[in-house]
Amino acid sequence: MPNTKSSKIQEKNSTLVPILIIAGLFFIFGFVTWINGALIPFMKAINELTSSQSLLVASASYISFVVMAIPASYILNKIGYKKGMSLGLFVMGIGALVFIPAAEARTYWMFLTGIFIQGAGMTLLQTASNPYITILGPIDSAAKRIAIMGIANKVAGALGSIIFGALLLSGIDEIQEKLKTVSITEKTELLNTMADSVVTPYIVMAIVLFVLGVLIRKAPLPNVEAEPIEESKDGTTSKTSIFQFPHLWLGVLTLFMYVGVEVIAGDTIIAYGISLGIPATDAKFFTTFTLMAMVATYALGVILIPKIISQTTALKISALLGIIFSLCIVFTSGMVSVLFVAALGIANALVWPAVWPLTLNGLGKFTKTASALLIMAISGGAIIPPLYGKLVDSNKVTYLAQGMNDALATATASTKGYWILLPCYIIILYYAMAGHKLGLKK
Repeated sequence: MPNTKSSKIQEKNSTLVPILIIAGLFFIFGFVTWINGALIPFMKAINELTSSQSLLVASASYISFVVMAIPASYILNKIGYKKGMSLGLFVMGIGALVFIPAAEARTYWMFLTGIFIQGAGMTLLQTASNPYITILGPIDSAAKRIAIMGIANKVAGALGSIIFGALLLSGIDEIQEKLKTVSITEKTELLNTMADSVVTPYIVMAIVLFVLGVLIRKAPLPNVEAEPIEESKDGTTSKTSIFQFPHLWLGVLTLFMYVGVEVIAGDTIIAYGISLGIPATDAKFFTTFTLMAMVATYALGVILIPKIISQTTALKISALLGIIFSLCIVFTSGMVSVLFVAALGIANALVWPAVWPLTLNGLGKFTKTASALLIMAISGGAIIPPLYGKLVDSNKVTYLAQGMNDALATATASTKGYWILLPCYIIILYYAMAGHKLGLKK
């Protein structure tokens, strides 16, 4: 009789190295993704943009997931996971290099191009790494493994936010005040100097990405495949199309909404704090608050799932907390409201880890295509945050017309813009309650 305990230890050891490698990749695209929180107010300043225009930073990154997800799936089928991941890192490095001419020209569309190219590289990484870690072990503990990935992702995001906040936002308040009084020539020189501050960080980033792209080619990643779809007694299956899985499509919608609220929570909080009159020297740390809240909740997920709570229960709790915190944001003010935005990190942390295994459950040979569709759902980060920005801008115009001064109108409009979170969390709650079961055999 085989030693069950010994076989479990061997299984854990065989998956440890791949888990660490994939965690490293999650660290990389966490770092690159979450520096957007610092980039948004920075780009707004150097290119003199409105709130909605500045949030195109997030759009450029996340819209690439729509454009590149299906091609990424095709590329991975052709060259495999390892080469695909390596290629993704190289593409991200090229995107980082685009920031150099963009800074020299101080041209917004060039910055957005660089961000889009980096997003294309991340699409390759995400399309490979998310399904890989999901099916690397038992499906009921997939959320636990993805939560470990989330810790790596958000720790990197917190570091990226702090580092780039210090590099890009240092002294921005004083410079913006100075811009109001200087001549056009002096203003141009000041803005050009600010723009040049991105050059060195992005050169370093490009070098690191290229080196990692070479190293990943030698990484020991075993081949894994999803469980086949259960067949009927005559050896056939009734599932012949991706469109026969309603829980998949609802999962895509849920992930779309989730990424939108996650990006709002992380990428708008610095600008939100500044709009409330909090100095940028303090506000630059706010994205880190959101990310650390996520890391702490990920750690809880690693401990609790699946031994104490199921993936489904974790998703229900997350959605309910999201609804509660969203209401708290709009009905409070000042630093209290900012802290509730940061608390969204608690509500958001376990949504991604829970939705992936619930959505990929029972898909068999359709898993790779489904993964590409889920990656496309990351485009929620390209669409929902600019809608928040539009809401803020339109509310501000209304409040100014009502006689509010500019500072109060900006603060009030920024707070009320967070109403957009509520329908997103309601959809997440529906998927947790019923949507993930639609179309599956009971």
